[in-house]
Amino acid sequence: MPPDADMPRPKAIVFDLDGTLVDTVDRRITAWLQAFKEASIPASRELVSPLIGSDGHWLARQVARQAGIELDDARAEEIDERAGRIYQALNVDPQPLPGARDVLEALTAAGIAWAIGTSSRRDQVRASVDALALSSEPMIVDGSHVRHAKPEPDLLLLAARQLSVSPVDAWCVGDSTFDMRAAVAAGMLAVGVTTGSASRDVLREAGAFEVLGSLEDLAELVRRWAAARSSRG
Repeated sequence: MPPDADMPRPKAIVFDLDGTLVDTVDRRITAWLQAFKEASIPASRELVSPLIGSDGHWLARQVARQAGIELDDARAEEIDERAGRIYQALNVDPQPLPGARDVLEALTAAGIAWAIGTSSRRDQVRASVDALALSSEPMIVDGSHVRHAKPEPDLLLLAARQLSVSPVDAWCVGDSTFDMRAAVAAGMLAVGVTTGSASRDVLREAGAFEVLGSLEDLAELVRRWAAARSSRG
């Protein structure tokens, strides 16, 4: 079902990319598992899956710590960078998730600004953004723009500044607990979608104000906003 039409209309929305707009989570997991294998760090899909969407250095340290290994900054960077290169090689034909293009087009029609805010580095997002086949280049705030990516709020706060809105007037839409935690820390309204590896309950526990089954639900609400705006002249 679409979200409650009485939810406060935002001035802007910041979208996560992997698992929210494009179906790439499984490739992310595969890339990380390969990078950990090469680094001789034990890892499993069950361990890595819930960590997708977080800052890469943090993810590398969390998995290594589970194996009793402490990584310094240089080693965490090496593993993060290697996982990114593996992912780029795998991500040759990413597919938009249901409703992704519709909601972005609907937001533009409704006069609501939006941006993509992803913990990934810029060189890792090109194929996924191209897969959205948008009419113009979107605003992208990525992990290379900030010192700390999700779950820290830095990405979202920077996106809000670039969109010229206060965080309290913006939504963050994402599929992971790290999106929800970053949104809460930034003072944004957190909206989860169950298109990644996190369940509705898990997203709620992480701070989601609303949880949707797909972006098609959000697109329907945005179309209502656009129709209301049009009727007011």
